[in-house]
Amino acid sequence: MSQLLDAEGTVFFKRQLEYVKRETYDQVYADLAYRALFPVTNETPEGATSIVWRSWDRVGMAKVINAYAKDLPRVDKHAKENTSPIRTVADSFGYSVDEIASAQMVGMNLSADKGEVARRAVEELQNHIAFYGDDESGLPGLLNNANIPRGDVPDGAGGTPQWSTKTGKEIAADINDACNDMFELTKQKERPDTLAVPTAQWALINSTDYKAESEKTIAQYIVQNNPFINSIESIIPVNELKGAGTAGVDIFVLYKRDPSKLEMEIPLEFMIMDEQIVGLEYTVPCRGRFGGLIVRYPLSISIREKI
Repeated sequence: MSQLLDAEGTVFFKRQLEYVKRETYDQVYADLAYRALFPVTNETPEGATSIVWRSWDRVGMAKVINAYAKDLPRVDKHAKENTSPIRTVADSFGYSVDEIASAQMVGMNLSADKGEVARRAVEELQNHIAFYGDDESGLPGLLNNANIPRGDVPDGAGGTPQWSTKTGKEIAADINDACNDMFELTKQKERPDTLAVPTAQWALINSTDYKAESEKTIAQYIVQNNPFINSIESIIPVNELKGAGTAGVDIFVLYKRDPSKLEMEIPLEFMIMDEQIVGLEYTVPCRGRFGGLIVRYPLSISIREKI
């Protein structure tokens, strides 16, 4: 620092950078859905290069035997080890010597806008990967997971599958059928409790009567009659689901919001590091560590397309 700023200027900039950090870390980006939708863990050590988890499967079964039988059927539990990478996400911002000197002269704080933009960029990247994954880095996401069951909703009486052409009864049936399919497919082990829908469809079911002269919206009818989705707060509007299906169709996602089923791995949250001198600018690197969305039980999620 002394190469460019005197002692007074150095102290001023150090203090200002701490201010920028405080302001940046206080920002909340409510329109980025991934932190609200998926359980987040910071338990993985920052230095880890991958996440390893085990899934278990039971083999064998009991049977009726003769009291003197010695060939008792064998049962066991087999473990499958799964590995997913952890990557560094990073960007930077900076202040020129002139900016610092001008701020010092008039006694004003350096703008925290640059730090906020840097954090926003990292949050947007992580949000994107949480939904779509990143093939180049190997980070997993929700919509690039080939093990999650997918299907199309059927056509309604209007001749198309889109909710904008369907009755309240038909929309409720689409959701009920998806819930029931998961429940039956997993032999009652998986019970969804969250429904994520594109913003337009969320607005539709929350503002449209279930049927003519009804006192209930479609959403209210669903939470009062569906055995799995039982609160309005469990139906969440998600921008990223618009056009996220095959050939760009809209989709909804049903899942169990439980960290034992799926979890967002963030070993290191966004961090502003110490400044570096680059020419006549003080560049401030920022970094985090990210492991994407780990789906431990793909059958606890269901995707329906063409809504």
